[in-house]
Amino acid sequence: MSKFDEAMVTYKETMAEKMGIKDVDENLLKEVMKGLGPTIYRDDASKVSCSDDEELTRVRETFLIKKLGLDNSPALDEAIKEVCNQFGSSNRNKYRAVFYYLLTKKFNKESIYQ
Repeated sequence: MSKFDEAMVTYKETMAEKMGIKDVDENLLKEVMKGLGPTIYRDDASKVSCSDDEELTRVRETFLIKKLGLDNSPALDEAIKEVCNQFGSSNRNKYRAVFYYLLTKKFNKESIYQ
């Protein structure tokens, strides 16, 4: 099994077992993973720290605004907090690919990855 496939299994298991998300759009998750490139293989870079304001600003600026093309508004920060809560504070592995997948779904921007 390739490292990419291993990461996919890990992400799907996290979503199902720790977040209660059973219905995963595998094609979208794969495309989000591809968009992140080698980041998914680096331990620190592959995760989002919800307690780091600079990290959350990067998510808003580089992903939500630049990648998804959303306008800067308080709704973006609310969505980021919602996804942080969805992972839960006890879940230390807030995988960036899953985080971005959930934000993409939340804003109905799946077409960006097609």
